[in-house]
Amino acid sequence: MRIELLFTPQQIDEMTLREKTVVAIDVLRASTTITTALHNGAREVIPAATVEAAVKIAGNLAGDVTLLAGERNARMIQGFHLGNSPLEYTPEKVRGKSIVFSSTNGAQVFAKGRMARELMVCSFVNITTVVEHLGAQPRDFTIICAGTNGSFSLEDSVCAGMVVHGLAEGNPDGLSLADGALASMTLYRSYGRSILKMLKTGEHGRLLEELGFGDDLAYCARVDAVPVLPVMDGNVLKLKRDAEKKDIAGPVS
Repeated sequence: MRIELLFTPQQIDEMTLREKTVVAIDVLRASTTITTALHNGAREVIPAATVEAAVKIAGNLAGDVTLLAGERNARMIQGFHLGNSPLEYTPEKVRGKSIVFSSTNGAQVFAKGRMARELMVCSFVNITTVVEHLGAQPRDFTIICAGTNGSFSLEDSVCAGMVVHGLAEGNPDGLSLADGALASMTLYRSYGRSILKMLKTGEHGRLLEELGFGDDLAYCARVDAVPVLPVMDGNVLKLKRDAEKKDIAGPVS
């Protein structure tokens, strides 16, 4: 199993992801929020790279079951129903809803990942579920960190390192690590003892605290609190079990 890692998605051409297995990470906060939304009963999350694309997609869906969600510069987009705080995505708000989601960083990765053979969403809240899935069917994969505004992100890289570390523990001789994967594991060993402290140390975490989202950091640091696996199913994100149900049932005419 070879593990490659990109610290930002800026140089990715979506065609290069065709037939690849991808782990997409945006700890603060898109990966955590999407995982939480689906766990709390959202029907699907539809990633959109731009605000304009999100509004257009939502306009083609039934309004009573569709929510516009996301942020720019950490704040909810004007006119949207939800921002990017996982604490907003309660069962009462999202159950049965299609959520059109656009964020500054994470949505870019998810939107580009549509060509991948398999794309899964990872954060600390579901990390063991991701590691177990990868270990159960070993094959090469690429971790893509969302980063922050096109730059390196400490929290995404530490989370990636935790994925690599978890796989290395179960299969120490069966991994081939690219330099980025090796570097991320070193970061995890340095910062992994206190995830919350690390989140508060990083640049984006400090910004979120300044904006009043300190409770989000505590939530995002809860390792394995939301043990589900969001995957890309066509152009939307769903829990793996729901995507598999559709595959078993066959196409709907």
